[in-house]
Amino acid sequence: MDSEVITVRTGDRPVVRDITEQAAAFVAGRGDGLLHVFVPHATAGLALIETGSGSDTDLLRAVDDLLPADSRWRHQHGSPGHGRDHVLPGFVAPYVTVPVLDGRLALGTWQSVCLVDPNPDNPTRQVRLSFLPAA
Repeated sequence: MDSEVITVRTGDRPVVRDITEQAAAFVAGRGDGLLHVFVPHATAGLALIETGSGSDTDLLRAVDDLLPADSRWRHQHGSPGHGRDHVLPGFVAPYVTVPVLDGRLALGTWQSVCLVDPNPDNPTRQVRLSFLPAA
């Protein structure tokens, strides 16, 4: 298995950041196998979604509806409502796995690999890309 860590700038507000280009560059020329993408943070996740058509904004709105950033959370440090960010990985997993065929991501037409980060307290995130070649 080959693995590397990339740094993704997320800024100071909730964001869905498309990292498909970085993932595609990582697997380019590697043949067949699996790409495993993992975010080693307690307050971020990964999603395979369509971007650019409003789906990324819709996802953040759905997170806000499902997990409001208010004072109900027992986990209280950080910005107001930060406790909900620690619950996020229970709903938006911290990993995705994508088939790789002939060195290319085998994504659907409208699918993108996206980092979902509702936490404004961390302006950068690390994402681990790991390639497992076919046997």
